[in-house]
Amino acid sequence: MLDWNAIDTVLLDMDGTLLDLHFDNYFWRVYLAQRYSKLHGVAHAEASDLLHERFEATAGTLEWYCLDYWSRELQLDILQLKQEIEHLIAVHPYVEEFLGALMGRKRLILVTNAHPGSLRLKLNRTGIERYFDQVVSSHHYRLPKEDVSFWQGLQQHLQFDPGRTLLVEDNQAVLSTARDFGIAQLIAITQPDSRGAVVSGNEFLAIKNFGELLLSLNESKP
Repeated sequence: MLDWNAIDTVLLDMDGTLLDLHFDNYFWRVYLAQRYSKLHGVAHAEASDLLHERFEATAGTLEWYCLDYWSRELQLDILQLKQEIEHLIAVHPYVEEFLGALMGRKRLILVTNAHPGSLRLKLNRTGIERYFDQVVSSHHYRLPKEDVSFWQGLQQHLQFDPGRTLLVEDNQAVLSTARDFGIAQLIAITQPDSRGAVVSGNEFLAIKNFGELLLSLNESKP
């Protein structure tokens, strides 16, 4: 159980944390390969292997998350393709109840590696922006959340106390970097994709969904 009295700021990741990662996994692993295959006249399996190789080469960098970069590299309008399947964008269970319970009690900041175009698509689709005091894309800092300099820039800009901050995030590399920076409370999501496997061997305090945090929050009320 968290000591909510020791937390002033709550930083929340978007994809895989607040939103079901199924949309992104399906888009990057299946749908994009289908469209790339059709455009470039190659077999689907070949397109899938080629894309996987290119994604692996940029993992953990800002380019990996950049729609403009992939649009240029693949000669496809990535944002337009995402819009074609935006009906798959979904909020994880208990997320909105949790956010609603925190509003006015804590400073809520959405902190994502998502490209601004993808961020806007998902915020418009889900309506979750209304819960937040600030919404931040790492692209505005030109650094991914995997880089400790991102957290330094974020802290200087937003003036939060890392020692009184909670971060909820599904990316283990980001959690490790945030810990190195000094964020005191760290929670991992064990099932970012509702149709995927539960992540095991987690070194951080972990939850399957926000129902656990909502219960903790409710139990902390006087």
